[in-house]
Amino acid sequence: MHLTPRELERVQLFTIAELARRRRARGRRLNAPEAIALICDEVLEAAWDGASLDEVIEAGRSLLTVDDVLEGVPALVGTVQVEALFPSGTSLVAVENPITGGGEGPAPGAVRTADEPVAINAGRPRLRLMIRNNGDRTVYLSSHYPLAEANAALELDREAAAGMRLDVPAGTALAFEPGTEREVDLVAARHDGDEQEESA
Repeated sequence: MHLTPRELERVQLFTIAELARRRRARGRRLNAPEAIALICDEVLEAAWDGASLDEVIEAGRSLLTVDDVLEGVPALVGTVQVEALFPSGTSLVAVENPITGGGEGPAPGAVRTADEPVAINAGRPRLRLMIRNNGDRTVYLSSHYPLAEANAALELDREAAAGMRLDVPAGTALAFEPGTEREVDLVAARHDGDEQEESA
């Protein structure tokens, strides 16, 4: 049997939807791909049976509630879109907020911040010093680069900077334009507590 890429996609969608049906029948909550596949399959079958566009959308929206899916899935599945074949031809069906019911909760991977500010590098020795770029090109210093080993074009007290790094957020950097000088905040790259934790 030779299937077109579109037909192969339909078979794959049906397979995932059937898996979702079986898990749901056993009382298992669905993940995002399973929920999407089940909704799409329901939409495609309703369209194939001759339902109107509004009826197809309603069929997709009335299928699942928050109790049927894992926490965070409603936030991940805000809209489901699928091209469905109606008696009149193919049409894109968009089902907005297809998972109904109660509070959705945060999406997986959402950032939850503490109520109070978090002190970064608390208790570590700090230092301020001047850095001058005597070169003819911009030099970038990243957050965790050892300052004592910085580009030779940068003029700074390397002895004082030994064991220190820039006191900037991780993953960021400071740019030193040619001929410019700026005062920077440094923080110890390691803390006494770090060594104790590593040796524990």
